[in-house]
Amino acid sequence: MQLFVNVPVKDLDRSKQFFTDLGFTLYGMSDDMASVVINGETHVMLLAEPTFATYVTKDVSDAGKSTEAILVLGMESPAQVDELVDKALSAGATPAGVAQPNPGRYQRGFADLDGHHWEALCLMQG
Repeated sequence: MQLFVNVPVKDLDRSKQFFTDLGFTLYGMSDDMASVVINGETHVMLLAEPTFATYVTKDVSDAGKSTEAILVLGMESPAQVDELVDKALSAGATPAGVAQPNPGRYQRGFADLDGHHWEALCLMQG
């Protein structure tokens, strides 16, 4: 089974560049959507807001004003957590959430260019 998480974006080209800058591969691009490949089983679909709106019956939320979900990426080391979040911040993201440097867990977050909340998480064996 695969997982495709769909998020609305205001400027698709800008969002594609952002995720490319973070080192992700894009797949299945069209004029109104692109897939960020997390791994072979998980993709985050970037849909232009007007296209996203055609798939829903409720209003499209503004991720810059409210949080509907937190997208968490599992990393293998705290250094990978820092590397990803630092790349995101350099590419225009803003810090989000509260860093979690707790025993057994290291976690930092950022809001992407549209305000979607992402976290990089490393669970460590104790």
